[in-house]
Amino acid sequence: MPRICIVQQPPHLLDLDAGTEAAVRYIAQAAELGADLAVFPETWLGGYPAWVFGLAGWDDGEARQWFQRLAAAGATAAGDHMQALCRAAATHGINVVMGFNERRGPHSASLFNSSATISSQGELLGVHRKLLPTHTERLVWTPGDADGLRAHDTSAGRIGSLVCWEHWHPLARHALHHSDEQIHVALWPDMPEAHRLASRSYAFEGRCFVVNAATWLPVTDVPPEIRDAYAQGIGADADSEAFFPGGSSVAGPDGQWHTEPVLGRAMILADIDLDETIAYKHDLDVTGHYDRPDIFQWSIRNTRIS
Repeated sequence: MPRICIVQQPPHLLDLDAGTEAAVRYIAQAAELGADLAVFPETWLGGYPAWVFGLAGWDDGEARQWFQRLAAAGATAAGDHMQALCRAAATHGINVVMGFNERRGPHSASLFNSSATISSQGELLGVHRKLLPTHTERLVWTPGDADGLRAHDTSAGRIGSLVCWEHWHPLARHALHHSDEQIHVALWPDMPEAHRLASRSYAFEGRCFVVNAATWLPVTDVPPEIRDAYAQGIGADADSEAFFPGGSSVAGPDGQWHTEPVLGRAMILADIDLDETIAYKHDLDVTGHYDRPDIFQWSIRNTRIS
């Protein structure tokens, strides 16, 4: 019966070194709490660029400035910062799923909204890149590919992930269901009602556990020079207590809350029974007895484009 820890702690916006150091501490803390899997929210490493929704005009000098800072805070999959997370996972014997701004190369301006799955032996099992950034997110992130659109075997179970509004992409969901996902990690910046509905529906459809990792971001943890742009981007008051209030949770294979949404700073623990992912497929298995491969056919290009 694996134990999951959702790290609902403030990210270090635009500071890759500080974010990596904090992640290593939280990985150790999650292991001390007895967790087999530590999960971080969407782009926790480097920070979510909420300012992009308010700075989408042509030739915007401020937007260029923040994009340059975001790229500098991007981690490469094979770089030193990811290696530090892998070492932490191996040292503490814990699996990790990390949301991060992935930079194609150390001097590249191409960024992906990615999630990394790291084994308890410190192996980077895979990186999923969000297939299509949403709305004005396309000004900072490049469309991803399907290389990471699969579940990975770990000591905590078979783990897959999607980022934010990918959860409304039917074929992306189906690809992960087809890989016999037991634990699905859903990475979000926040958890409004629509996101909660999507996660519970995914759990019911896939007969899996859905671990929702949402961000807790107090206003005071946002650098003062970007605070107004951040507030404008999410439609919040600059004097709000938090730009993102958290709301992380776990939904069970029956579509009900296993762990209700939690707000504020927290290390959220949940013990799950993987046998339930089989038991609930007795009446619904969308890639098994409830599938019609004689009628419906599909394929996926599981390759890294670049």
